[in-house]
Amino acid sequence: MSKEKQRVGIEEFSESTGFQIVDQPVDDIDMIRQTSMSNDMDDEAFYICNISNIIQKHQLWKKCMPRVIPFYAVKCNDSPIVLQTLATLGTGFDCASKGEIAMVMNCGVAPQSIIYANPTKSVSHLKYARERGVSVMTVDNDYELHKIKQHYPDAKLVLRIRCDAKFTRWLPFGKKFGCDPDKEAEGLIKLAKSLDLNMIGISFHVGCGCMESSAYERAIQLSRKLFDFAASIDYNFTLLDIGGGFPGEIGTDIEEIASIVNRSIEMYFPSPNVDIIAEPGRYYVSSAFTLACRIHSMRKVYRNGKFDSFMYHINDGVFGSFINCLFDKSFAHPTTLKSENEELFKSIIWGQTAASIDQVCEDVLLPELDIGDFIIFQNMGAYTIPVATSFNGFPRSKVKFYIDRKHLNVINKICNIKVGI
Repeated sequence: MSKEKQRVGIEEFSESTGFQIVDQPVDDIDMIRQTSMSNDMDDEAFYICNISNIIQKHQLWKKCMPRVIPFYAVKCNDSPIVLQTLATLGTGFDCASKGEIAMVMNCGVAPQSIIYANPTKSVSHLKYARERGVSVMTVDNDYELHKIKQHYPDAKLVLRIRCDAKFTRWLPFGKKFGCDPDKEAEGLIKLAKSLDLNMIGISFHVGCGCMESSAYERAIQLSRKLFDFAASIDYNFTLLDIGGGFPGEIGTDIEEIASIVNRSIEMYFPSPNVDIIAEPGRYYVSSAFTLACRIHSMRKVYRNGKFDSFMYHINDGVFGSFINCLFDKSFAHPTTLKSENEELFKSIIWGQTAASIDQVCEDVLLPELDIGDFIIFQNMGAYTIPVATSFNGFPRSKVKFYIDRKHLNVINKICNIKVGI
């Protein structure tokens, strides 16, 4: 692995990102409460992003899994300030398109710090990667191997295998990506060899929101077998990509997964000649973003002549920050600025568009609120901002970025190591 060192100062970092510096730890709820008392506040929804939280997550990652180099999954949250922060911290990046490659390279990221981790690539995107020098990419079928042979024969290929966790928050990735490690993988390695392609390793993704830590051990063991098979036909595999699935919400940690990953790496990949990377996304950004929505309309719902519930209409919705609510009603967890001692009522929260499916929450318990009050959602950094639309002409929610001054000093002391694969 090649490494290039670069030091980034406080002034340079803050100028390139444009966040607000605070002299004490950032409390998102307090920030929103202060905003609610501002006379010049508009009525649009907005995010509070705590950059310090992202930095703390990076420090924890390095402590828990020192051998595993994080390659941040850009698709999770492609905010330029997030990307610049992580680039400054020295992470690599998992990109899925030429657009994502362009975004991270505009942050000064070297092509050696990028893995083109989309197993299916259109020819124009493949050529773009070749032009920009992004050579490491995943593949999981014979058609893709032949395509790469024709358009990027010098690429460094990582074979993606399927090893789904038994329990995940979203649909298993294996339904779409990854070859069968027992029935297909060896044949694809042999095909790559016959095409004179440079295959360098194995990758897997146990699934988004993994709730079965032992899945990592199974996948790492399968990868070891394929490393050994590759060696038997004179391939020298040097890269293992353990994918994503790491939790990032408030109250979660990666210690259990880290323990299993570290033990498995020590058992199956003790040699320092094999580089280990991962593709964390929500781990880095989920808890760093809090969304503050305001109630712009409301009404009481009566059933059989008796009060049943409140309906609140807020200034964001499933066509904006809450698209996950279309297939996971438990995604959004609302809170308010009201006292915890207030009486709670059954409530329904609707988004701002005219679509009947624009429902954020159904049958949640909230204190009685009024037009203009805030409804707040934490853990909103993952797969929200990048997928938001302007359907019905409503704007995407803006982001207010904050950082604790002490973490600027941390950044100033970090020797930014550009990893290379």
